Amino acid sequence: MSSKRLYKIVKTFLQFGLDELVPKKYLPWYMRIVRGSLFWLRNKHKDKTKAQRVRLAIESLGPVFVKFGQMLSTRRDLLPDDFARELTLLQDKVPAFSGEAAQEIIITAIGAEMFAEQFKDFDLTPLASASIAQVHTATLLQHDGEQEVVLKVLRPNIEETILADINVMSLFAKVVARWLPDGKRLRPVEVVAEYKKTIIEELDLNREAGNAIQLKRNFSQGRASDKVLYVPEIYSEYSSKNVMVMERIYGIGVGEVETLQAKNIDMKLLAERGVEVFFTQVFRDSFFHADMHPGNVFVDATKPLDPTWIAIDYGIVGTLNREDKRYLAENFVAFFNRDYRKVAQLHVDSGWVPSETSVDEFEFAIRTVCEPIFNKPLSEISFGQVLVNLFNTARRFNMEVQPQLVLLQKTLLYIEGLGRQLYPALDLWQTAKPFLENWVKEQMGIKAVYKKVKENLPFWNEKLPEIPDLVYDYLKTNREAQRQQLMSLKQIQLQQQQHSKQMTKLAVIATLAICLTISFT
Repeated sequence: MSSKRLYKIVKTFLQFGLDELVPKKYLPWYMRIVRGSLFWLRNKHKDKTKAQRVRLAIESLGPVFVKFGQMLSTRRDLLPDDFARELTLLQDKVPAFSGEAAQEIIITAIGAEMFAEQFKDFDLTPLASASIAQVHTATLLQHDGEQEVVLKVLRPNIEETILADINVMSLFAKVVARWLPDGKRLRPVEVVAEYKKTIIEELDLNREAGNAIQLKRNFSQGRASDKVLYVPEIYSEYSSKNVMVMERIYGIGVGEVETLQAKNIDMKLLAERGVEVFFTQVFRDSFFHADMHPGNVFVDATKPLDPTWIAIDYGIVGTLNREDKRYLAENFVAFFNRDYRKVAQLHVDSGWVPSETSVDEFEFAIRTVCEPIFNKPLSEISFGQVLVNLFNTARRFNMEVQPQLVLLQKTLLYIEGLGRQLYPALDLWQTAKPFLENWVKEQMGIKAVYKKVKENLPFWNEKLPEIPDLVYDYLKTNREAQRQQLMSLKQIQLQQQQHSKQMTKLAVIATLAICLTISFT
């Protein structure tokens, strides 16, 4: 990290008055001296709220900080409402780098000969530009015809830039954790570490291509429910760590509500399908797109009464193991039924809170948070906010941060926000409840037992011939163990008898010695 960049970051923080977020009484004397020595860097935005100043400072520091702010905006379990709302306004509008440089990166990755033979009409002007990469359009020549594609290219030296800025973020996170009154609860060091892991994963386009292929396979099985989400084709033979080739899609941005309405799209069905896409990914596939903000989601409007969601940008995905998935589904169903005792018990059983947690106290805390929410009509209740409140309550009972649940919470907030933007009267609870109840029945009913037995048949088929030998070896080992145990018991009894005889002899000798002593005296 260059001293020039560090100075710019410090200068930005001070000119937006972010040092004022830490009360002076919590600053040690040497920090106050350092702040006073930078007298020329004064707060130039005193007319704005603290939340606004944080957002503006992040915007001025560039794409890495902007992306961090976007991620932070989803952590409503950590931030005050005004800060979370302000950070959601962050827009990642990043100037593009030159098309010639992008083309050179692509040719290096694909090969000059293959690029010349397989691609034509490469547009040097990017179709879109973001903080980590930008995309260019081209035509892919195949044996069965031509295909419009986009080529996603990582920015030059982006990894070094990101790591350098994250190092500075880590430094400030440690300061916040130590000196901010609410620093420990905000867990800034852990949040930055989480961001680092997430953004580093986004820097490998091979990983993103693999995620896209998996997601497409999950929604291309011929089932009726799979027609609700379309994932573009990935041409992995041309992809590499810093270049990805993907089918070009044409759709309407999910945030363009007026355009969708003008196309007479069934907005209620579209919103409900968004909910279905989320729960299908989470509970059926255990593999979900975890970055479904408006810039990554489009709508295929060719059939207005049968709209399809289109997702792009698969750098961030989430997974749940079987136990997390079951406990989460049961938690949701228990919430729908306002069974707070079961919610509390599930958190203890899952290990999300310590086993010594008082279920009665935990149930009372959950009830206190959730009952006021449920007094509203279901259509006015924020599903995502209930989840945030639950995690806040659980954290008071020493619930450890569950990374897979953080991604889930973030995705749910995105989906719910999009759904209500499309159809404000969306009753997410009513849409999700039948799905979750059916899923729980399938996982715990007779069908689930049959499915599990069927899945394990190859294993048992392989082990079945070995069972007689295993039984014989067990019986033989058990018989030998019993014989050894009997011999040990006999040996112990013999030792006890010998010890008893020795003690008797000693007692007799001691008695005789006492008698002789008395006689002589």
